Amino acid sequence: MGKIVISTNVSLDGVVQDPDGEEGFRLGGWFGRFGGKDLEEWARVAHEEALGTEALLLGRRSDEWFAERWSSRSGERADRLNGLPKYVVSSALVDPRWTNSTVLNGDVVSEVSKLKRELDGEIVVYASYQLVRALIEHDLVDELRLVVFPVVLGAGKRLFGETGDKKAMRLVDTKTIGDGLAFLTYEMVREA
Repeated sequence: MGKIVISTNVSLDGVVQDPDGEEGFRLGGWFGRFGGKDLEEWARVAHEEALGTEALLLGRRSDEWFAERWSSRSGERADRLNGLPKYVVSSALVDPRWTNSTVLNGDVVSEVSKLKRELDGEIVVYASYQLVRALIEHDLVDELRLVVFPVVLGAGKRLFGETGDKKAMRLVDTKTIGDGLAFLTYEMVREA
């Protein structure tokens, strides 16, 4: 049985929008600016995570973003990410750009539920906050890994949106990455 893991970078107030500043959001670019010297240690953590991942699950725009940046790279982490099976949730995408990609264009809940049954190991979701919200709403997420950057943006698209009910989580690990980034791991609490 697969395990859906959300792995993302967020501001202290939960904003996930435009971390690299390339989307034109007026508050974008917070990843590099507030990650500073801690980004080298962040890259080590991201590398370790990639080594333990069995597949990636992405929304269409995130797939395009990652394909543009990682397809031409080499090295152990790039080779791992490029070689992983990728599942892209999209009703419009026909020909994904990133290698080893399969488009999931049916109902998100049934497609991801089927994927969880068919795969073993961690299925990691990077970015893709619209997909993340749908997965959380339908109780398909098993674990959240949040790297919290030390900045309050005050505006922007946030990781969590409205849900139909409370979504309880249990803190299972905390680490400091470098001097200023908090790495928080939560598991979802399932009601009995």
